[in-house]
Amino acid sequence: MNKIINQYLIINYSKILANSVLVFFVLGIVLNLFEEIEFFKDLGQPFGLPLILSLSFIPTLLIELDSVFYFLRLKSNKDLLSIKIFGYSNLKITLIVAFFTFLFGFFILFTINPITSKLIKYYETEKATHARDVVHLISINKNGIWIKEVDETGYKIISAENIENDILKNISIFVFDNSSNVLKRIESKSATISSNPWIMDDVIIFNFSDNTKNMIKTYEFKTDNVLEKINSLYRNLNTLSFLDIIKNYEQLNEIGYSKRLLNEQIHKFVSLPFFLSLMVILASIFTIGTTNPKQNYYYILLSIFVSVIIFYFKDLSVALGQTDRISLTLSVWMPVIAVGLFCSIGVIQINEK
Repeated sequence: MNKIINQYLIINYSKILANSVLVFFVLGIVLNLFEEIEFFKDLGQPFGLPLILSLSFIPTLLIELDSVFYFLRLKSNKDLLSIKIFGYSNLKITLIVAFFTFLFGFFILFTINPITSKLIKYYETEKATHARDVVHLISINKNGIWIKEVDETGYKIISAENIENDILKNISIFVFDNSSNVLKRIESKSATISSNPWIMDDVIIFNFSDNTKNMIKTYEFKTDNVLEKINSLYRNLNTLSFLDIIKNYEQLNEIGYSKRLLNEQIHKFVSLPFFLSLMVILASIFTIGTTNPKQNYYYILLSIFVSVIIFYFKDLSVALGQTDRISLTLSVWMPVIAVGLFCSIGVIQINEK
């Protein structure tokens, strides 16, 4: 009988979760689709591209709000009272749902997160490719750094093995004209890119127009200052999934990603299942012990308000970590610890209601 009740609790919660996914999925597509259509309307691109890009930005799940609706539904149809007859306490019901949400968090990390990270990377690449005012396309992957720079004479393709502070290592530069003809290739061991022109060391220049090869100790390469744009990409880890970071940790560090930011992102991923399960417990504290149906709207509004507070508290905690007021690891776990302490006090009251 316990197995049947457990399945009943989990299946009903899964249905509410699935409905939320569907609602936010459709809402995210509709809200973002108009923006993408406006962006691509004069570029001659098919309708499918804005639709695909809209799939890349779907709002995240509001686990706490889902849990509030779930517990209110249990009470409204008298299921909660029936389940208690079989020896289930408020705390046991809450922990069953919380444990399921904990497992769902790991499902997100290993299944959904790799898909969304690739979609975000695709979104940023396609938007940059078709943006008229973009003269730099910068990509960072396991093969190094890739830069495409466009000007009135043609374009340049720049690749580098990694970056250390403001120095690119092992650089190859291909210079093309507007007809995509290769004019020259430039090889260098390193280049300081904090100013314009770049200062390149131990340079070899291959001129394809006259088939000559020149070796230069120091060479000035005129380009725009892309250091800040490169650094911003290294700070943006949304295109890397949990599995990408775990499997390619050393390689990502070698091409320029700092261990500090990589460790912070790993802790963010690992804390997700704990945070989701705590949201369920928090929702049960607000709702599962109440008996007055008129208070339902009050608890829904209260849950939304608490979710907003937690959201800004997480941002504040991250800001404290990024400004070195506290460690980055603590800045990730501090909201989880704070919510966990509140829930540990609240669960004591659940069975007494």
